[in-house]
Parts: sequence; structure tokens; C-alpha cells
Amino acid sequence: MDELAINGGKPVFDKKIGYGHQYIDDADIQAVVDVLKSDFLTCGPKIEEAEKKLCKITGSKYAVLIANGTAALHATMFAAGIGPGDEVITTPITFAASANCAIYCGAKPIFADINPETYNIDPASIEAKITNNTKAVVAVDFTGQAVEVDKIRAICDKHNLIFIEDAAHSLGTKYNGKPVGSLADMTEFSFHPVKTCTAGEGGAITTNNEEFYKRLVLFRTHGITRSQELMDKESEGGWYYQQVDLGYNYRMTDIQAALLSSQLDKLEIFGKRRKELVKHYDEAFSTMPEIVVQREIAESDTVRHLYIIQLNLDLLKCSRREVFDALQAEGVGVNVHYIPVYSFPYYQKLGYKMGECPNAEKLYERIVSIPLYYSLTDEEQEKVIEAVKKVISYYKK
Repeated sequence: MDELAINGGKPVFDKKIGYGHQYIDDADIQAVVDVLKSDFLTCGPKIEEAEKKLCKITGSKYAVLIANGTAALHATMFAAGIGPGDEVITTPITFAASANCAIYCGAKPIFADINPETYNIDPASIEAKITNNTKAVVAVDFTGQAVEVDKIRAICDKHNLIFIEDAAHSLGTKYNGKPVGSLADMTEFSFHPVKTCTAGEGGAITTNNEEFYKRLVLFRTHGITRSQELMDKESEGGWYYQQVDLGYNYRMTDIQAALLSSQLDKLEIFGKRRKELVKHYDEAFSTMPEIVVQREIAESDTVRHLYIIQLNLDLLKCSRREVFDALQAEGVGVNVHYIPVYSFPYYQKLGYKMGECPNAEKLYERIVSIPLYYSLTDEEQEKVIEAVKKVISYYKK
């Protein structure tokens, strides 16, 4: 057996690779250069162009580009009318923004547990957490796999709740043949560099509800409008506008929108490659009892954002930390997605306690994210697999 790099052996990779990486080609660069040479750097025609592409991709009636995914989640809370005294149910296995967005509006996040096999929010746990104060559900498509949309939709309809799909991971995923983005009352996307398509930074909300759409547009521009429909008196002239609500400067630039629009043209090939990589990982680890792979529901045709291995610690003579550090030493850029949100000091100060979601807490102790991105080559993937097998073989009982 080869000695682990962490113990002084030769690492699998001569140069470390990351767990995620953007792919930028000449078309992307030219799209940005064209904007830099144009009359508009922000709030120009590329915003509408990218929004139209998102509508076509998702099958939604409306799309609103916004500064980033966090801003998009905040905007969904505003559009939904979430405020003080309200409760919003979400998952703890997510980036903090999925819960923070409720707090921004004075509401309280309530954490539902996950399905221990799919890692997505458990519809039964959602229903168990509903109170008279519950107003919305933010269901996260963790790693890119669609949540159990039909069950969550039925729960939301039964209890008169607004269904918000946090699809920061799942652009390109379909549920029962329908694209994510047209399934919930509002759907949020993120275009951070490690996501399937990037704008550098950026986000979007899609919806089929015209009233939500109007409120989303208002929110991203300070609550300011030139629309006569929203003003309380006749316009005083071409310069005139009113602030009719309290919004934020959450606008995306034309530079970012141009990059996003070019990236969206490649979504199909990005998705195809990610599926190939996931399939090969699944096959490579299928004979290793020390590793558990994420189960996918039949309804989800998934474009995966993350590939997560779950360690069967009962079969290993080490902790997750030791596997993590050993893989890093082999040159494999690994990460952990995610630390349960309510375990953070800020949330503990608000009164949240450990033990609220036992499935989520157990999962957190055992997971490691390994490289998954469009430009990951076959050779690099084989080396990642080699490194994982090398580390697991060393630590297995």
C-alpha cells in the first residue's frame, strides 16, 4: 500500500485541484468585452436578454436578475410579505442564506430535518414543524437534486403556505420532466463561480405569479418606480419617480448579465458533463462499503452541483477530519457542505439548540465534497478516485 502523503508519501496530484471551478471560454470573454465597449455597464439590455433566456430554460413566465443568490432569497421574502412574527421552514443542511433571509425580514427560521438518504428536506418533518405562524417553506435542492416537489406543494396548499424553492444548486435539473424554476411559487438561483453557470456573482428569481414579479422588481431597485400604476399621483415629467416601498440596491450589472447569458448558452453541455462525472463516481464507489453515495429520487433528473461522499465511520478507524486532511494532502481540494445552520454561534444566541434535526447533525459529521465541475478531465477524475481509495484503504478497519 502506498504511504499517505500526509504521512510523507507521494501525493496523487502534483498540483492541487479545487472542489469546484468556473469554465470561461472565448465566447464568455467576448460577451463581456462587448458590454465594456457599449453604452451600458449596468441596467442595460443584457439584463433583459438573460432574463428571457432564464424564462425559456425554466418554463417560467417571469425572471428577475439580482445581485446574488442571497439577495434573491431576501427578495422572495419581501415578495411573499414575510415579516415580524412569521415563521419560515427550511433545512439546516444549506448555506446560511436560506435561513438568514427570514431573519432579514424579522421572521423566524424553523429547521426541518432531512431525509438521511437523499439529504434533502423531509416533507414529513416540514409538516410536523408547521404552526399558526408559518407563512412559507424554503426547500433547498441540495447538491442539485430536486426536492420532493409534489409532496411539498401539497403541504403548502393544505396549509396556505408560500412554496419557495432554493435552487442555488439545481439550474438545469428537471422534476418529472419539468424544469426547476417553474414548479414553486418562487424559485431562487445563484450564479457564484462554483455553480453550473456563473455571472461572477449574481442571482435570479423565477415565478409565474405576476404580483410576485412586480414586487421582486421593485425590491431590487430601492422600492423606487417610474410605473404610473404604482405611483400615487400623475407623473410630473420624464424625470419623475417615486419610492413606494423600502427596497435595496440589488441590481445586477450588464457586465455580469452578459457573462451569464453566454454561460446559459452552454447549460446543456455543462449539465451533460456533470452527469457523466457523477455516474462514474457512483460506479467507482459502489463496491466500497466504507462510502455511502447520495440516493436520488426517481422524479429528479439531476444536474449535480456538488458530489458528496458520506463516510461509513463504523467501518473506518478514523474521523471525518482525518480523511479530509489526508485528501487535501493528496492534492484533492475537498470541502464540507454544510455545517448545520442552527449550530452557528449567532443562531445559538437566538436560542436554537443542538439536537433539533438529528439526521442533519449525523450527516454533517460524515460528509466530504470532492471535485465536480465541467472542466474536470477524465484523467483528473481518475486521480480523485485513486486518492479517495488510497485514503479509505489506509483507514479502513
